[in-house]
Amino acid sequence: MSNVKDMSLADEGIRKIKWVQKHMPVLESIKKEFEEEKPFEGITIGLCLHLEPKTVNLGLTLQAGGAEVAMTGCNPLSTHDDAAAGAAALGLNIYGWREQTDEEYYQAIDDVLSHKPDIIIDDGADMIMYIHDKRPELIEKIQGACEETTTGVHRLVGMNDDRALKFPVVAVNDAYTKYLFDNRYGTGQSSFDAIMGTTNMLIAGKNVVVCGYGWCGRGVASRAAGLGANVIVTEVDPIRALEARMDGCRVMPIREAVKIADLVITVTGNIDIIHGDDFKYMKDGCMLCNSGHFNVEINRNDLEAQSTSVEEVRESIEMFNMKDGRKIYLLADGRLVNLAAARGQGHPAEIMDMSFAVQALSAKYILDNDLDISVTKAPDSIDDRIARHKLAAMGIEIDSLSDRQTEYMANWQEGT
Repeated sequence: MSNVKDMSLADEGIRKIKWVQKHMPVLESIKKEFEEEKPFEGITIGLCLHLEPKTVNLGLTLQAGGAEVAMTGCNPLSTHDDAAAGAAALGLNIYGWREQTDEEYYQAIDDVLSHKPDIIIDDGADMIMYIHDKRPELIEKIQGACEETTTGVHRLVGMNDDRALKFPVVAVNDAYTKYLFDNRYGTGQSSFDAIMGTTNMLIAGKNVVVCGYGWCGRGVASRAAGLGANVIVTEVDPIRALEARMDGCRVMPIREAVKIADLVITVTGNIDIIHGDDFKYMKDGCMLCNSGHFNVEINRNDLEAQSTSVEEVRESIEMFNMKDGRKIYLLADGRLVNLAAARGQGHPAEIMDMSFAVQALSAKYILDNDLDISVTKAPDSIDDRIARHKLAAMGIEIDSLSDRQTEYMANWQEGT
């Protein structure tokens, strides 16, 4: 059962799904294991992820393991309608299309939950929150959940601290093979792929302000520098601010940074990063976009209140005509630009290969273990396995410790 925009797009979607499969060798090796072992036989898995070819491949991997898979998007603007149709044609239960209303978005989540899943795989924690708020009768059946993003993990940790969480959650985001690669290299490359494809603007020589220097911010700043930008970082954490400066970025408060910004990219996971009077200090032609999960970092209402009119000047680009004659541009409605912009394709397949391998193995880990109700990191053994698979797929060999070296490192009595 599926509800997608246009099933005539299925053939194109399947072509894109097959393309990413060729570049996701770790997940493909796990899929082969799952096909033989069928660890999810009789299990239903509900997914709320960016509905595009790479996430479909994760769904197909779980399906190969015997699971009934029901899936929807975790952002109204990130669904690829051809991938959704292709996934439905390949036997997944798909609910979602690009440009859903808020009501349609939550109805799609509810449609996935109508399959009564045993395991949840979430991105941003909207489905987990919806279960607790709207579908509590499902909680007893749910063995656990996996959460993909920094934003979602933060929400769920707070929920657990308040003793409101009712089933175990594996923080997939906190796995090394996820955040060191997906958050950093994936967000950095995919953000600029979308920005440059959408605007057709040069990055070299521009003042690029990156708000936030977590792992995603590091990746965005690194790619901006590689493209020749003058990178300015804003932060509230003194250690991260110091790290940004040591990495060669200028560091200053947001109010000062926006005065000289040509492009501002928010990537904090927090609300009202750019708001209120910030817009008054921006120079004519400043472009704004967000690479955080939710569209709360750039306060669109404040921006609109200070403008006389808004017009779409290019697909996924709105021009705000300010009362003093300046023009400020907002990309992708302030939603995560790497997927919500018209040219946004999300992270490269080679990166998501590792992230979704963590998801697949973490789902099996939930099934194989009676976990306490909490938010826990995926076990290091999963990280180690994925890293070794990835290295092998890249044709890279590494050394191993000798027995003597292992004994030396374990013996605290050994001298130098």
